[in-house]
Amino acid sequence: MRLVVGKEGARSSGELERYRAMRDFARTPEPSGEAASPPAGTGERRFVVQRHRARRLHYDLRFEMNGVLVSWAVPRGPTLDAKARRMAVHVEDHPMEYLDFEGVIPAGEYGGGDVIVWDRGTWEPHATDDPVAAVAAGDFHADVHGSKLSGRLVLVRRGEPGSDGKEQWLLLHKRDEHAVDGWDPEDHPRSVLSGRTNEEVKADPERIWRSDLPAAQASIELRPATVPGPTQDELAALDDLRSAGTWDVFGRRLRLTNLDKELFPARPGQAPVTKRELVRYAAQIAPVALPYLRGRALNMHRYPNGAGANGFWHKELPEHAPGWLPRWVNPEADPGETRTYLVVDEPAALVWAANFGALEWHAWTSRTSDPRRPTYALVDIDPGPATTWDDVVLLAGLHRDAFAHLGVRAQPKLTGRRGEGCHRNTLGG
Repeated sequence: MRLVVGKEGARSSGELERYRAMRDFARTPEPSGEAASPPAGTGERRFVVQRHRARRLHYDLRFEMNGVLVSWAVPRGPTLDAKARRMAVHVEDHPMEYLDFEGVIPAGEYGGGDVIVWDRGTWEPHATDDPVAAVAAGDFHADVHGSKLSGRLVLVRRGEPGSDGKEQWLLLHKRDEHAVDGWDPEDHPRSVLSGRTNEEVKADPERIWRSDLPAAQASIELRPATVPGPTQDELAALDDLRSAGTWDVFGRRLRLTNLDKELFPARPGQAPVTKRELVRYAAQIAPVALPYLRGRALNMHRYPNGAGANGFWHKELPEHAPGWLPRWVNPEADPGETRTYLVVDEPAALVWAANFGALEWHAWTSRTSDPRRPTYALVDIDPGPATTWDDVVLLAGLHRDAFAHLGVRAQPKLTGRRGEGCHRNTLGG
């Protein structure tokens, strides 16, 4: 029996052993439950129902008990119809972090498929002050208060576990003031968390889970909200500076030098691009670039004499760099290798890199929290002298389709001197 009968309290690590044994957390974005329990809130018990399209569509009904989510898989979903009887399979307990999980579990993993938070809310046990013991006894009653589900749900165990070791239960809704004849969960397909359907989440997931990180950091937004850019007054202050001076932007005071130096030659009918314009550009795009640079070591390609002269790689953060600059010290660096890297964890750091003469910013594909585990891969489709643009597009499309068969999302990234270099920028689903 997976449940510990007794007073509800801190999570027991043994309760999640079956859950963890069934998953490869190097591949799945699900939470592992290794992190500490969330801080205590109002004391209200929470529940969640997730609509889960795995090999077969089903709904996962989960109740907070004893620091874990006690869970049932309900093939036809819970209902407000008091006449309906639903089969429910008692599955392994899930970690508390699953209350907010909405995303995609990779193909080939246990439970692979898309998941939405179909309903959630609070609940109270009925006719018992020990719901854990009620579940162990096979007769559990709960009054739920969700966005879609309300009223009393009853779960009753039916006989002994099957050959697969899983218990078959019966789920029903009591005939109370919340009961609705003929109510079908499939008529209400949208997430109460995002307002989206399973199909929409599968096509464009908004977040992934990093199971190796603490719970507070595990949910990673794929399109995080950006910080505000520089104000018009701040940009005017930059324009008013002489060739050198201090500029207050993003809450930092930066020392800028050689602002009138030409970095890019003039195009026909236009003026050369100066360092001042590069600094302005870096400040304006920093809020947009920040989510893709944050938490990653940065390799800088510097051109202190402009793009027309030879540049060089500069990876080691110089000793004269201001103390506020975010940085990472690589504990595995060998003697003579780069040890301290710039990390653009705030927008002012990118402005500093531009003033340092870095025209190219190459972030690592892994994060400093786990430098040996890249979070995306680059597949370089490099055209030769006789390669046409149509050929490049065709190859990129073939790569995209191949990755889709593997359950991996791919996006194009255009780079290169000819403007034709094409990467397939791939992310785990």
